[in-house]
Amino acid sequence: MNEFWDGLGDNVWAVWLGLSIVLGVAELASLDLVLLMLAAGALGGMVTALLGAGVAIQVLVAAATAVAMLALVRPSMVARLHKGPDLKHGPAALIGTEGFAIMEITGRSGQVKLGGEVWTARPYSEDAVIPAGAKVQVFEIRGATAYVHEVPELGS
Repeated sequence: MNEFWDGLGDNVWAVWLGLSIVLGVAELASLDLVLLMLAAGALGGMVTALLGAGVAIQVLVAAATAVAMLALVRPSMVARLHKGPDLKHGPAALIGTEGFAIMEITGRSGQVKLGGEVWTARPYSEDAVIPAGAKVQVFEIRGATAYVHEVPELGS
């Protein structure tokens, strides 16, 4: 039994590495990033063991690394993971999209094709007239009417 402890004393770095791996795998089940930060602390203990420091120093370095990771790194990682892209849905998702006029668009009538759908359209500037076939961009949606402006063609 004494041989086991002697062998373990020479390879404490492997214990730290094993602990880090176990914590990292356990993180896959919890997904709250706490165990991952503790795994990073265990890696700090491993590096300290490889540098030849005593067990007490290894434990202090591992604890300090884990606390630092929990306090400094985890909050920004959690914030980044919880912040997703701005999801736009419904008519608001069409603002800024481009389509084309399928009939002339005036202050009283007009239709555009946007994303494969036909919408009632009016020019954003009340006195503008947009010819059929012109490329348009949605500026605003009011009810079921798209208010558009003509997109100038490159080179024109």
